[in-house]
Amino acid sequence: MAVICNTCGLPEDLCACGELAKDSTKIIIRLETRRFKKKGTMIEGLDPKLNNLETVAKELKSKYACGGTAKEGYIFLQGDHRDTIKDTLTHLGFAEESIELH
Repeated sequence: MAVICNTCGLPEDLCACGELAKDSTKIIIRLETRRFKKKGTMIEGLDPKLNNLETVAKELKSKYACGGTAKEGYIFLQGDHRDTIKDTLTHLGFAEESIELH
C-alpha cells in the first residue's frame, strides 16, 4: 500500500510538496565575522520542517571542504563562500530568485 502525504493527499512518489517548499522559501546569505576576525557564511531562511538541514549542510561542507553547522533555521559555513554559494544552492534544488546576497 502506498504512503499518502499529509499535506497534499497524493501518494508519496507523486508528492511535490518538498519541491514547492524549496521554491517558495526566501534564503538570505550574508558574511558574518566571529571571534578573532574569523569569517563565516551564514545561510538563513531555510525551514527545518521542510528541508533536512543536516543533509544540506553536509553537502555544502563537502563541496567547499570546510567546517560548519546546521541549527534551527540556518546553516553556518566556515570561510567566505558568498561568490559561489548561490550556484551551489540552485544545483541543490532551491529557486535562484529566492536567494539574496547581503
